Amino acid sequence: MKTFKEYNFFNNKIITALEEIKFKNPTPIQKKVIPFLLKNKKDLIALAQTGTGKTAAFSLPIIQQLNLNDSFPQAIILCPTRELCIQITHDLIRFSKYISLKIIPLYGGVSIDNQIKYLNKKNHIIVGTPGRILDLIKRKRLNLSNIKYLVLDEADEMLNMGFKEELDAIIDKLPKNRQSLLFSATMSKYINLIAHNYLIDPMEIVIGKKNIGSNDVKHIYYIVNNKNKYLALKRIVDINPEIYGIIFCKTRKETRIIAESLIQDGYNADALYGDLSQKQRESVMNRFKTKILQFLVATDIAARGIDVNDITHVINYNLPYESKIYVHRSGRTGRAGNTGISICIIHYNETYFLKEFEKKIGKSFEQIQIPSGKEICEKQLLHFIKKIKKVIVNDKYMNDYLPQIQQELELFNKKELIKRFSFIEFNRYLSSYKDSKNLNIFYSKNFNKKSFYSKNSNKKSFYSKLFINIGYKDNLTKLKLIHLINQSIKNSRINIGNIEILSNFSLFEIEKRYQKKILIGMSKINHFRKPITIEIKN
Repeated sequence: MKTFKEYNFFNNKIITALEEIKFKNPTPIQKKVIPFLLKNKKDLIALAQTGTGKTAAFSLPIIQQLNLNDSFPQAIILCPTRELCIQITHDLIRFSKYISLKIIPLYGGVSIDNQIKYLNKKNHIIVGTPGRILDLIKRKRLNLSNIKYLVLDEADEMLNMGFKEELDAIIDKLPKNRQSLLFSATMSKYINLIAHNYLIDPMEIVIGKKNIGSNDVKHIYYIVNNKNKYLALKRIVDINPEIYGIIFCKTRKETRIIAESLIQDGYNADALYGDLSQKQRESVMNRFKTKILQFLVATDIAARGIDVNDITHVINYNLPYESKIYVHRSGRTGRAGNTGISICIIHYNETYFLKEFEKKIGKSFEQIQIPSGKEICEKQLLHFIKKIKKVIVNDKYMNDYLPQIQQELELFNKKELIKRFSFIEFNRYLSSYKDSKNLNIFYSKNFNKKSFYSKNSNKKSFYSKLFINIGYKDNLTKLKLIHLINQSIKNSRINIGNIEILSNFSLFEIEKRYQKKILIGMSKINHFRKPITIEIKN
């Protein structure tokens, strides 16, 4: 496999910086994108799975071609979140260690006055979030008239987060003869919109299949009652002694609750969510990246930009309502040639989501039983023994203490010493899982709802059929409709029958006992600013 140096893409200073950070061989996306950008000024759409090196693919050719003698910004990289902005800036600094490249990150949550001071100095590359960039443009503190390169990193997520007006306003201030580059992990409906609005006859480079997950990630799920979900999380964590992962929750509140519960139970965890100050967010991320924290509990938006290559597990404490979000979540593991596991903790009614995710990622989920207390204790004990076997003892420090230690322990034989030392390390698990109950729900994806509720009941008497005035022309999907149903009655355990999404309306089946609540709750919800009409279909 040829190295960066052998490809002769870059000057010696860039090559030296890459070798220092162990960037030896280009990834598939880099092999395609880098030579294209070095030879062409055509716009580009590049799609590749998360963790495949997209940042280096677009930034290295830009760094190579910038005029470092100029003092004004020549490239702007727009991204959806502060975390991703910081991560990209960090990578650019590493890539340009031996050249006089000036990079400034611009994002909210920190003093804009300090950023303005830096803008008054020499700058070559701007990395920023749309809101802060537009704010600085309106204040006439940021001049983009000399921009040669526009990079939209995870642009679909920027539109999904509601930044279209900001993007329109920013791009309107850029020179028309720029080169525009769009990078994403998924090919969503937003990508086509962005390409149409902001790019001119773009070249498209796709590595792997569109919208699928990494081949290095295994997808598994556990089925549990909602009231036992946190207990299941603890067991999943404990059965994997060397786990280092991200736990995804839906809301900021739940993120805080889960993180606090884990901390109280003795785990090294912390939360990352939108209400944290930038200083707090950076502190949490630094502790996670340096493995002081074993678990990062995060919302989807907060987790954007997390670039840690050795994450072993992603745990979906709550499922996302869109399959593309699942692709992004699972892409946090299995990066840079490593393998990883994506875990879903679900109620049996949520198995429908897994089928949708399977279609998206092109892979099957494997159902795993929640481990018993005995299985966990055995796994942790073996892990403890494995650690002992790997310990390298420094005799220089221990020899002075050995006589006293031997004297104190001479009453115990070998077997008794092993039991006592193991018990010190192992007691937490023994006490936690003493008389622990079975958390498993015995159910498979071929589950028959009709027979589950009653041998005598039938679908016609159990369900009501409802009509709703939104369909796929309103961007409605089956997953989004399930979300609307659960949202309308605030109950994720409701049983949903057949769903049929048509162009201008949809039909779905619901438990009869919930039909009144659905009619009332749905009428209060707007879907893309459109009032919902719902009625019982006979």
